[in-house]
Amino acid sequence: MINSIRTVRRAKGLTLEEVAQRCVPPTTAQTIGRLETGTRTLSLGWMNRIAAALGVDTAELVRLPQDTRLTITALLGAEGAQAPTRVEQALTARPAEDMIAVRVTSSIGDYRTGDEIWCRRIEDGNWAAALNRDLLVPRPAGRFVFARLLNVDGEKLHLLPPGVGQRQQVVSNPPWAAVAVRLIRSL
Repeated sequence: MINSIRTVRRAKGLTLEEVAQRCVPPTTAQTIGRLETGTRTLSLGWMNRIAAALGVDTAELVRLPQDTRLTITALLGAEGAQAPTRVEQALTARPAEDMIAVRVTSSIGDYRTGDEIWCRRIEDGNWAAALNRDLLVPRPAGRFVFARLLNVDGEKLHLLPPGVGQRQQVVSNPPWAAVAVRLIRSL
């Protein structure tokens, strides 16, 4: 069985030791590491203990071969949207196939550190449905703009990034954009 313990643990920003201490009864970081990598058999009892320690449903720790995984496409922070330096997975599974995710790395505008913003891709140029909504728009060289769509002027999108003092940006004829449709916020 393929498990997602490591993915969920890293997404929550926890170390092996922290998860081990949160287990009831507590265990060792080495044991959690062995369960993550599959070098130790992961029983249902262990899955329930680790899921409780991570604050997720047990089903979140099981990854079936046919499951769709949502990869983080961009990281949003005070400097704007950036491509991640390593592959990261969104916290929850089973998104629609046309979804992409943005993880907020530092609070900006209405978004808090740790938020995930799920976006649905728009490829047919139907920009009118996205007016006054937040979009992720690709730029050359692996860069992105995450901003509110203010106006569409032919093939030009007029965008206003979140945060105080940001300047409007204009993007001409993007190959695609993705409109924010779901905010995932840990409590």
